[in-house]
Amino acid sequence: MKSFKKVFWLGKPYKRFIFLNIFFNILYAIFSALSFLSLMPMLEVLFGDSEKTYEKPNFENFLSFGKDFEAWLNFLVNSFANNDPNKALILVIITIVVLFFLKNLFNYLAMFFITFFRNGILKDLREKLYKKIISLPISYYQTKKKGDVVSRFTNDVTEIQLSFLSIFEIIIREPLTIFFTVIAMFLISFKLTVFVLIFIPISGFIISIIGKSLKSTSNVVQKEQGEILSISEETLNGLKIIKGFVAESFFINKFLKTNNKFYYYSNKLINKQNLASPLSEFLGISVIGVLLWYGGKLVLVDMQLNPAAFLTYMGLAYGVLTPAKSISKASYSIKKGNAAAERVFEILESESDIKEMKNPIEKKSFDQEITFRNVSFSYGKKMVLDNLSFKIQKGKTIALVGQSGSGKTTLANLIPRFFDVHSGEICIDDINIKHIKKSDLRSLIGFVPQESLLFNDTVKSNIILTEEIPKNKIIEASKISNSIEFVEKLENKFETNVGSFGGNLSGGQKQRISIARAVLNNPPIMILDEATSSLDSESEKLVQHALENLMKNRTSLIIAHRLSTIQNADMILVMNKGKIVESGKHSELLEQKGVYSKLIKYQSFN
Repeated sequence: MKSFKKVFWLGKPYKRFIFLNIFFNILYAIFSALSFLSLMPMLEVLFGDSEKTYEKPNFENFLSFGKDFEAWLNFLVNSFANNDPNKALILVIITIVVLFFLKNLFNYLAMFFITFFRNGILKDLREKLYKKIISLPISYYQTKKKGDVVSRFTNDVTEIQLSFLSIFEIIIREPLTIFFTVIAMFLISFKLTVFVLIFIPISGFIISIIGKSLKSTSNVVQKEQGEILSISEETLNGLKIIKGFVAESFFINKFLKTNNKFYYYSNKLINKQNLASPLSEFLGISVIGVLLWYGGKLVLVDMQLNPAAFLTYMGLAYGVLTPAKSISKASYSIKKGNAAAERVFEILESESDIKEMKNPIEKKSFDQEITFRNVSFSYGKKMVLDNLSFKIQKGKTIALVGQSGSGKTTLANLIPRFFDVHSGEICIDDINIKHIKKSDLRSLIGFVPQESLLFNDTVKSNIILTEEIPKNKIIEASKISNSIEFVEKLENKFETNVGSFGGNLSGGQKQRISIARAVLNNPPIMILDEATSSLDSESEKLVQHALENLMKNRTSLIIAHRLSTIQNADMILVMNKGKIVESGKHSELLEQKGVYSKLIKYQSFN
């Protein structure tokens, strides 16, 4: 129930709606019981099986309350009808219609207000989850499958909506209905009601046994659903590779295996849920059977109950079955929803390992240098960077080269704190970056990745990413990035949709939009992660020219595989197995005839 309480507490801003819901549910439950009780004088009038009462009865004690209440109803009808059965019938029918109308009106009002409470929780839950997904560090998603995260955001939130939030009206309305109905049953017959209440806990115990196994099965179902989403996402992203390597059958078999597991556990879960309704109804009708036996004895043998009162009592008893069934179904839903809620709260309660200080330093400018002091970093037990120390002076261009896996990209990711160093420190203007406000730190840094990620939106939106920016600034950024030429030729120019992941554009066009994005942000520090490595020669020239424009008057850190692009760098750092093994300018490193010289020969560079 912990997860249920957490979901419920999300409704705190909407508590006025839950109070209104409770108020109208109380009225609904009262009028639900009264509408059944109103049938008793109707039966009395129709069958005329009791003496007419013209004197108001005295309510002597609790045990005789049922008989006194029946006599009081008889007195009200006969006082109005005055021996006219038609008048009595009209009065009883009008009373029944009015009571049932009020009962259903209050039921609607209760559901009306719970809708705002329920949907408010759902809205806030999605909002919190999305904010958390964005705020968690990149390292968190290296251990999670994207499909599983998407499944929690979509399927699990939907399951919470169907399981937890849909039962809010049930868990308030149905217990109240049962409570007031049982009071009405006590009014008619104290003995009979005590007899019934002995059998209800037995039914509840049997239903709870089945409910306990639901949570574990539901957990497996949610996990397999996330696996299906993950495989589907990987297939769509890697469709070209799958077809190119004729691996269709392998991925189909992989999907079928997961899909069959999902099919098996889904059937198991749904069949357990389906058992709730017939089982609770059977147990309920068993209680009714016992009632008929004991109640019939009170009517026919002991003469303690008249037939009209007994029939009304049976109507009330059967009326308890519907809310009891709803409550038993709700208990199943809570078990199922609990599994989904746990998966959602696992993300919501995850702690970021990139923590910000309590009162971080606000830094809006870069004035001197970036300093690496004895920086080490590892992924688990694997050492990636080992005791690095160097400086990047303001306005200088530093290039990182080395074989794949030497730690170049990891080093670049440490500066904007996508990851935190495990030992040592990185400083900007002699201030440890851990002490700087994260948003300020990242606003000082522009980033052009190897694979430019564009969103399924317009060219303009992909360039600005944030709030509205004057068009002249967007055009200026497009000119600097050499993207204005092809953008002007697009059907709707800057308002053209680039498609999913920029699928409507070429690799060079996507990269130039990515550069325009960095230009518009106008950061003093630029990180370029192999920004031309995946382009053809013609696109590379255009992008390289755009990068040169971008780096003017900026401090730049370039990660490059194509060594021809960094020969003019102020300093080249050669990395190998997480260490800097050589450093210097292009000409100096060639003279050393070391690692850099070998890399140049491999690329046949003159």
